[in-house]
Amino acid sequence: MRWNSPGTLVGGAAVVAAAVTLTAVAWPDATPPDHSAAAGSTTAPPDAARPEASSARSDTRPAAPTPSSTGALSKAPRTVPSVRQHEAARGPGWRPSGGSAVVIAKNSGQLADEGKLLAKELKIDYRGAVAAGAGDVELALESGKQAGPESYTLTARDGRVRIAGPDEAGVFYGTRTLKQSVRADGAIPEGVVQDRPDRPQRGLNLDIARKYYTAGWIENRLREMADLKLNQLGLHFSDDQGFRIASDTHPEIVSAQHLTTAEVKGIIALAGQLHIDIVPEIDSPGHLGAVLAHYPDLQLRDVNGRTVRGAIDIANPASAKLVDELLREYDALFPGPFWNIGADEYQALVVSNPQASFPQLAAAARKKYGADAKVQDLATGWMNDRAAVVRPKKKDIEAWNDGFFAGGVVKPDQSLQVAYWTGKEIGARPPLDYLREGRPVVNLNDEFLYYVLGQPNDFVYPTGQRIYEQWTPLVLRGTTPVPAQYSKQILGARFAVWGDIANAQTTAQVAAGIQLPLAALSQKVWNPVKPDLTWTQFATLANKVRG
Repeated sequence: MRWNSPGTLVGGAAVVAAAVTLTAVAWPDATPPDHSAAAGSTTAPPDAARPEASSARSDTRPAAPTPSSTGALSKAPRTVPSVRQHEAARGPGWRPSGGSAVVIAKNSGQLADEGKLLAKELKIDYRGAVAAGAGDVELALESGKQAGPESYTLTARDGRVRIAGPDEAGVFYGTRTLKQSVRADGAIPEGVVQDRPDRPQRGLNLDIARKYYTAGWIENRLREMADLKLNQLGLHFSDDQGFRIASDTHPEIVSAQHLTTAEVKGIIALAGQLHIDIVPEIDSPGHLGAVLAHYPDLQLRDVNGRTVRGAIDIANPASAKLVDELLREYDALFPGPFWNIGADEYQALVVSNPQASFPQLAAAARKKYGADAKVQDLATGWMNDRAAVVRPKKKDIEAWNDGFFAGGVVKPDQSLQVAYWTGKEIGARPPLDYLREGRPVVNLNDEFLYYVLGQPNDFVYPTGQRIYEQWTPLVLRGTTPVPAQYSKQILGARFAVWGDIANAQTTAQVAAGIQLPLAALSQKVWNPVKPDLTWTQFATLANKVRG
């Protein structure tokens, strides 16, 4: 997580044959990451102040680069992330006009929200469930023709556009492609786009516990994420510095600056409309300082009676009762399919001899799990028990990688996903250890994907350029990729913002600083091939299509 300081794959090169340009098939990460580029790290905020970012915003929109019906073949639409496959054609493409409208195909009424949003964005009419006419954009649900629920087919032909997919999410992503192409070049080129993501989990992780962000700020990030086809927002809302969401069961623990239940429901509703899942996190048994400030009897103490910051006494049954009450309350608030139960940086396990330093934990471990059990087994049992609290609702549950200890008598539940962030913490192991166990892994590599406010502990603000040029989902730790044979176990990645030194940047600086890194991440988790654009070209395009 952070330092304790306070499926089916396609891609390739274009081949022209007759009137069609196709993309050849290749496995992901076939091209190793380019380690020759400079890191390009800055202190604050990165990327947003780059010359290409500022100049791109002042460009006037050029005429669409689409040929006439008797001209050259069209080229793929310019979008972030780039589309996976484009079949070129001769024709003028489609551009919004006064007579254009968004319509919904037969038996596709669930797409009304997507249609209304697109119409508003393109400044054209929305006509609902009527037959498509000249100049219209038709949205359709079609089963059996696309590869997965987030896939779509976009056809621009004869002055019309049709976006079809097996699920609302895929059609929504097709509308993002159309929106971005119009924003970049005034039109969508003639031809057919076949598109789908390389990784099922793609997103942003946000620490709202150490630094308060308003509901409006978070909602703006959701809109930016949606345009980049990102589909997860992790919310770390409890830590030593604050507990930032209102509670009915334990209102005493809530910080003065917090999100109300109504605000959170609004965030969840908007995320749902934008096909983004919220991954809530109540971290335990460490990082509970804000909660323990009101429950000092549950604070972990060492053999000398000294309190351990942020750590709860997992030998005390009352500790589990308190945390489980919170888990159940927020499990009811967040209806999505994901949970992060934390488990990282428990301070009882970062000392040289946990058994000697915390004899009460060692005794509890032996009592519960047998004579050979140690403190790490008690912590692993805690992690498994907390996962069991939210599992009945069929959640996909993840925990930070340094909470998965090896060699104990208690094993981490095999269903838990690993949120891999570091190999530097005590207990953290190389990525291959988790992959060889058959565990699914989500990439939050602290070398590339950690935006830690104030840059403590040798962190530097990551840049979009470094992500774009050097990182792939296989680069889980440091700069070295794991073998491609494990690719399918790596579910995706999230870019993480941590508020270690909360006032080091304003919320506006954070928003600006993460824009291009998020765009770069979106490219690398959507399309597995090496990008065609240089970083400068990509950054210019990313700034142009954003807005």
